[in-house]
Amino acid sequence: MMGLYKGPRLLEFAKTPQHLQFNKYVLTGYRPVSTAQECIRSLFYMHNELGNIYTHGVPFFLFLVLLPFSIPWMEVDSSWICAVHYLACLSPTVGSVVYHVFMNHVGGEHVYDTLLSMDMFGVCLVNTLGALPIIHITLFCYPLLRQAALLAYTLLSAYGIYCATTARTNILRLQAFIWQAMFRFLLFLFRVFGSGVGSPHSLRLFVIMDTLAVVGGLVNIIQIPERFVPGLFDNWGNSHQIMHVMVVCSIIYLHWGTLEDFEWIKTFQCPTEQSV
Repeated sequence: MMGLYKGPRLLEFAKTPQHLQFNKYVLTGYRPVSTAQECIRSLFYMHNELGNIYTHGVPFFLFLVLLPFSIPWMEVDSSWICAVHYLACLSPTVGSVVYHVFMNHVGGEHVYDTLLSMDMFGVCLVNTLGALPIIHITLFCYPLLRQAALLAYTLLSAYGIYCATTARTNILRLQAFIWQAMFRFLLFLFRVFGSGVGSPHSLRLFVIMDTLAVVGGLVNIIQIPERFVPGLFDNWGNSHQIMHVMVVCSIIYLHWGTLEDFEWIKTFQCPTEQSV
């Protein structure tokens, strides 16, 4: 496939536009400034963003086609949680693909910043939409508390989206998601030590989901393994690609955990005294 199109001469790190110089340990393989059509053609020749494109592009199409067949659309009490779960699983991959394909566009830093905001918006959506079914099921026996928690989480997520899409460093972007992780952690505690409900098997899957996402983010910030051997991982195996793979695995665990909850809630009946 990489031979379908002969690409342009690739650049070294120092010769790329300054806004693309965000990983000094990736030394070669940078695409020159390109038109939209040339950016699309870069799908068919080797460069240092190709792995980033395909590690999220292939999962996006697989999720798009396969996930609907595993979601019990007609068997859940509130069909909207199926829809938001499906969108949550798709959102981080589609934004990422668009960002990595067009990041070297001739529009320069302005276009780059817009694409980066789209990428971060997708990450925010998986955190926001992915948590709504967890809130709905955890607080299933407390309708008023459930509605309040859904509203609060949505409003706080809007603020988190603003912070993440306007942040200028990876550390600040990661910090924008911390409070969402804390909110989910409180939900998990309510399941374990309080009166929250949910599948006894899903909690472990959700913890793995968050762990993968956090570790992937840290790997990307620390820039390993390329930090230790600059130039060796320019095209394949660098920190951003590792993060991409861990994000995809995190989405899979989110899906598995949510399906466990969907299956469990079908036969669950709240105790009469808790249904308030």
